[in-house]
Amino acid sequence: MRLFQTPFNLDLTLCCGQVFKWEKKEDWWYGIIGNNPIKIRQINKDLEFENVSTNLIKSYFGLNDNLHEIKRKISKDNFIENTLTRFWGLRIIKQDPWECLISYICATYKSIAAIRKMLFELSEKFGEKKILNDYVFYTFPKPEKFQSITKSDLLDCGLGYRSKYVLKTSKKILSRDSFFDELKNFSYLQAKKQLIEFPGIGQKVADCILLFSLGKTEAFPVDIWVKRAIIKYYSNHFSKKFISKISRSRSISNSEYNTLNEFGRTYFGENAGYAQEYLFHFERMSSKKNFL
Repeated sequence: MRLFQTPFNLDLTLCCGQVFKWEKKEDWWYGIIGNNPIKIRQINKDLEFENVSTNLIKSYFGLNDNLHEIKRKISKDNFIENTLTRFWGLRIIKQDPWECLISYICATYKSIAAIRKMLFELSEKFGEKKILNDYVFYTFPKPEKFQSITKSDLLDCGLGYRSKYVLKTSKKILSRDSFFDELKNFSYLQAKKQLIEFPGIGQKVADCILLFSLGKTEAFPVDIWVKRAIIKYYSNHFSKKFISKISRSRSISNSEYNTLNEFGRTYFGENAGYAQEYLFHFERMSSKKNFL
């Protein structure tokens, strides 16, 4: 597949912390989209892939998004312009909503390496085995599978206290037909209100689900990395008292989250989620630590 004028960087997109179950072997990335195990690599402007359609690749990797137009809209200052240039081609992946939801419940207060380990163990234990070119994959377990999964099973996969949230939330979702389709049709705020009613889903997790799987590009997840970027480069948009307060604490209160989230959505607009991901990746790459 020739990318032509479509800017895309496969490596950046898959290693920037928005998805967790992809692995790179030499110059090939291996992963699963739905039930399809695939391998994919990028050589300059060409994408080579196996076992999946071109349309699915375009949809999953957000290649239908007009990145040039998004850049024009969110380039509000020199810092974000430079960040966009540095990581140009990073795109928001359109994940499966169910897998994304469970993944981000598991992601709470965990390193990316630990999240990956949990999700791979969960998939190996309860997903379906797939093979492509002698490479073994495991699909992410469907919601129905969780009817027979116990808390002990999830503890064995390393989920810890998140186990009870995953079980309770999976049961609630199973009881609601077309839940994710409903969320897609809701406004950002309506969909977020629905999500935070589920066990284990706070504001940040809800924003991640909305951005990475439900097409709500105005969502602006705020974690410690985004908070640090705002403190460093956007402090002039807040009172000195507020910046001093959030600078002293590693955690973020609900009211602080609301303030930072509203700033991101107001300042960057309808594509604030893209700005967030570039800021997140910039700040994370600027540090030796590797926590969400």
